[in-house]
Amino acid sequence: QVQLVESGGGLVQAGDSLRLSCAASGRTFSSYAMGWFRQVPGNEREFVGVISSSGKSTVYADSVKGRFTISRDNDKNTVYLQMNKLKPEEPAVYYCAADRNTLEYGLGDVHYEYDYWGQGTQVTVSS
Repeated sequence: QVQLVESGGGLVQAGDSLRLSCAASGRTFSSYAMGWFRQVPGNEREFVGVISSSGKSTVYADSVKGRFTISRDNDKNTVYLQMNKLKPEEPAVYYCAADRNTLEYGLGDVHYEYDYWGQGTQVTVSS
């Protein structure tokens, strides 16, 4: 069982940066690939990016490539989402999720591949 708690959301202006954190409980954090998703009411949960259990591999949605960066600290059981140059169309609830996967490939980009989810943190972008 893994419990995830996101933090760092808030209100920013378009073009600003924000860093989200996701703290995980349990001793097996390093056995999980960690993904970030976002969701706007009425829409499906959208893939943002994922980092492998070792931290060596990442995959990003085309819409955020070059602007968002995922990193992790396995000693602190924490994964981060650094978001730069935020756009007005990107406000959403951002979720982190854990997928029991220790491979460097086949990283999940759909929500049903993930086993555990945090409660989400709201990001609001003003134009």
